[in-house]
Amino acid sequence: MLTAVEVVYPVARAALLGPLHLGLRWTIEGAHLIPPRGPVILASNHTSYLDPLALAYLADRRHRRVRFLTKAELFEKRGLGPLLRAARQIPVLRNSASAAGSLQAAIDALRGGECVAIFPEGTISRDLEPMPAKSGTARLAASSGVPVTPVGLWGAHRILFKGRKPHWQTGVAETAVVGPPVRVAPDVDAAGATTRIMTAIASCVARAREIYPQHAGPGEDAWWERPPETARVRVAEAAALPTAGAGAGARDGDQGRASGT
Repeated sequence: MLTAVEVVYPVARAALLGPLHLGLRWTIEGAHLIPPRGPVILASNHTSYLDPLALAYLADRRHRRVRFLTKAELFEKRGLGPLLRAARQIPVLRNSASAAGSLQAAIDALRGGECVAIFPEGTISRDLEPMPAKSGTARLAASSGVPVTPVGLWGAHRILFKGRKPHWQTGVAETAVVGPPVRVAPDVDAAGATTRIMTAIASCVARAREIYPQHAGPGEDAWWERPPETARVRVAEAAALPTAGAGAGARDGDQGRASGT
């Protein structure tokens, strides 16, 4: 008998893969660094509401199904909640002691050889630059023994960005760059490990911008462009603390994303 995830995930994949593949102009570099089997942690920057779909598309290139850490509120929404549960996404109760249970659920998924995806910044970057990260990604890597595979995404913010009217169009370039894994020892300082992870992600973002094939034309609004060299890690004391911070859309009402916990 097929389990729920064996039904729901393929159906969702069939519905979304075509639009993602044909609607965006993809450039992918380093996909071979995502192992095709066994446990993996994907950690990406976050600039668009479409990033979870882009990250799932990238993982699909390596025949991986993704489990996101997702804010618990989405599991209460009619229609969406049952789908998230059936697809075995991981709910996170933000700013709660129960968030530790989400970390354990992610560890269990990794021990089962699954691919867990997380956005360490916890929310969309309003200025498009890498932000200080929560420590949850480092703690997950340290507890599970699974290295973090950094990813830089760039382009989908032109379609769906926080605080701007959606601009639905086809042919927008989406670039994904995967970097070498970052290993985190069990007894390592979480703050230092978090900085190393975000440094690796920022390097991927810089490379994604460098090879991005599209640019604003004369007279066009270039709000979405950034030079590679500005993709640098910003460090904040709060980012180094082991917070219970959360699932997709950890702050400011973001919708449907994974988070740094």
